[in-house]
Amino acid sequence: MRLEGARMDLIKKIWTARKLILVVMIPLSLLPLPLIHPCSESSCAYVLIVTAVYWVSEAVPLGAAALVPAFLYPLFGVLKSSEVASEYFKDTTLLLMGVICLAASIEKWNLHKRIALRMVMIAGAKPGMLVLGFMCCTVFLSMWLSNTSTTAMVMPIAEAVLQQLICTGIADSLEDSLTVDTQDEDSDKEENQESSKNHLELLDRKHNEKHHVCMLSEELNGLTLKPGFGPEFCKDSNGYLPEAPISIPAPAKKPKIRRDSLYPTKRDHMICKCLSLSITYAATIGGLITITGTSTNLIFAEQFNNRYPEAKVINFGTWFIFSLPIALIMLLLTWIWLHFLFLGCNFRETCSLSKKRKTRREILSEKRIHEEYQKLGPISYPEVVTGIFFVLMTVLWFTREPGFVPGWTSLFEKKGYRTDATVSVLLGFLLFLIPARKPWPSAFSSESKGDEDEEEEEDPLAPMITWKDFQRLMPWEIVILVGGGYALAAGCKVSGLSMWIGRQLEPMSGLPPWAVTLLACLLVSADTEFASNPATLTVFLPILSALSETLHINPLHTLIPATMCVSFGVMLPVGNPPNAIVFSYGHVQISDMVKAGFGVNLIGVFVVMLAIMTWGEPLFHLSEFPGWALMPNVTGSL
Repeated sequence: MRLEGARMDLIKKIWTARKLILVVMIPLSLLPLPLIHPCSESSCAYVLIVTAVYWVSEAVPLGAAALVPAFLYPLFGVLKSSEVASEYFKDTTLLLMGVICLAASIEKWNLHKRIALRMVMIAGAKPGMLVLGFMCCTVFLSMWLSNTSTTAMVMPIAEAVLQQLICTGIADSLEDSLTVDTQDEDSDKEENQESSKNHLELLDRKHNEKHHVCMLSEELNGLTLKPGFGPEFCKDSNGYLPEAPISIPAPAKKPKIRRDSLYPTKRDHMICKCLSLSITYAATIGGLITITGTSTNLIFAEQFNNRYPEAKVINFGTWFIFSLPIALIMLLLTWIWLHFLFLGCNFRETCSLSKKRKTRREILSEKRIHEEYQKLGPISYPEVVTGIFFVLMTVLWFTREPGFVPGWTSLFEKKGYRTDATVSVLLGFLLFLIPARKPWPSAFSSESKGDEDEEEEEDPLAPMITWKDFQRLMPWEIVILVGGGYALAAGCKVSGLSMWIGRQLEPMSGLPPWAVTLLACLLVSADTEFASNPATLTVFLPILSALSETLHINPLHTLIPATMCVSFGVMLPVGNPPNAIVFSYGHVQISDMVKAGFGVNLIGVFVVMLAIMTWGEPLFHLSEFPGWALMPNVTGSL
């Protein structure tokens, strides 16, 4: 017994220190590679493998692992320290910084919440249309903000609607089929009074059950239940429960319990699952549309432009034209798939736009959404300024080099000096200068005089955003991670490792281009379920570039689909941060995410392959092997 106990203790200690063991053992076990074969290719391969293992295993933070090339390349003589350092700050870093400035202004002045609530109000409270409305607003926001930020912004709004749905269902779970006609309101007064009494009784009973469960278990399923059962909550009504004069003391801490018992009917649970998953999938889809929508798009753009500087084919406009149809088709198919999986096939019942006949819960849900929108008040001056900057940045990106007509860069004598980052940083810088208050007299302001005097005491010229606002949203870990990817790519190029990898892949030359692309998409989408999206793409891009050059396939034919498919890690909570955020609300289980995510994954691969074989060919001239794709081979042989 003692021996078995000692073994178990040893196993526990080893498991606790597994990351430290991996960090130490991987470099030591691979060290014979550069020692036995002392050449630049083997040294570069050693650094690449060590960094890739650190990224995939997450034994150390992603940003820290991205710094490995910064000291190993100079030690092994692959690149000078100054050359490696220059790879960690590129044009896309400035582009990201400008976008984060705009995102900070959008979030600070609640413009994102106004957009989301307005779109949901337009869609209505029917389950099918409600899901579609939330998906549309999430896609739109995710085009300009990070997927994680968008999900974190939209989920509380969706949770408020879901809580309203659940609480009204407690009162009339047996009256789901009851419809309220605007002409019959007088005849239904007695029935409404009866249901409200039942509502209070059942809600009181349910709350007592929750306290009992909390005493038995403090943490189940990682869900934090929002407090708000006391009179103060009913007075403020923050969207988690309907207004009702219930006098029950709120718990001191947020209890964590399972939510299964909170759903009046199975259908309510299905609606909660459908809406929760739709938001994380919509955030992923929206991130595909713009080159700044997600970090993987930026990684692809910078590595492609570094490897093929003569290409001049990837910019904001061309990417948007190619990816927008993909996102729209994926949005529609994903909505249909989720509706079929959780709400059934009766689209006529769940998607009706008729306002004459609605269930009680739909009326109360719409009321809750309208109340949340009314809390925002009239549109403010900072929101207007942020909206103008948002539109201006988009227009300047589109018109810089549209391709079919001369862009505004043609007005300058020197060509090639101005990029999308120039526009992004300029407008982002102006947000630090423009005051957040109206420059004209206060007589035209809708704010009260007292509020204005209070603001004047603080700072009458306070800017739209401060450095703290920017710093709070700036993902420095992603910046260093992207820089590490650039450093790895530069090392592979200079050492000749990319050419060596290409020669090893020559047996695949018999495959048609579409088959090579499909294999790349499936491999990347499977790997990204378990590893971070940026790390996966950073490892695969040099390999796929070398493969395309060896097989004389246009590199865009494999790189663009792989870049898009790396975002389809939607089957597990660890696949990407939006999945983890949605999972933390407790409405869905891992089995639900796997089942729904598998279908979304297949939809994504299918639509991307459809795009690259149809409108992608004339847009990027994919049917021919371009001359600019030969540049890496020439450079590597020098």
